[in-house]
Amino acid sequence: MYVTIDTSALIAVIGNEASKQKIIETTSDCSLYAPSSVHWEIGNAFSAMFKRKRSTIELARLALAVYREIPIKFIDVSLEHTVEISKALNIYAYDAYLIQCAQQTSTPLLTLDRGLEVAAKEMGIHVLEVNQ
Repeated sequence: MYVTIDTSALIAVIGNEASKQKIIETTSDCSLYAPSSVHWEIGNAFSAMFKRKRSTIELARLALAVYREIPIKFIDVSLEHTVEISKALNIYAYDAYLIQCAQQTSTPLLTLDRGLEVAAKEMGIHVLEVNQ
């Protein structure tokens, strides 16, 4: 099975959050897709954690080492189509990239972001449930 995975789920795994084990179980036999933007969102997530004093550079380096081991196929998505999705759903482009990736690859979406989940379902994307 193939799955589009978002930043929230990846951060949960590499940051050892409570939902880590369930995400790993859900994706254990899956191939993972993500839009190229997810790679940069990981860095942004850590910068936000630094600002909130929720992580150190040492922990970030360890988490990034784990992230590099996750086999993800990064998908190029159309900027034009992303803007259309963003406008239609009144969402940020980063969420639209994920929706478009799931559409383009005909895969379900794995996210912990409830806003993204609602938007994806509105676009007819199947969202995998991961209880947090």
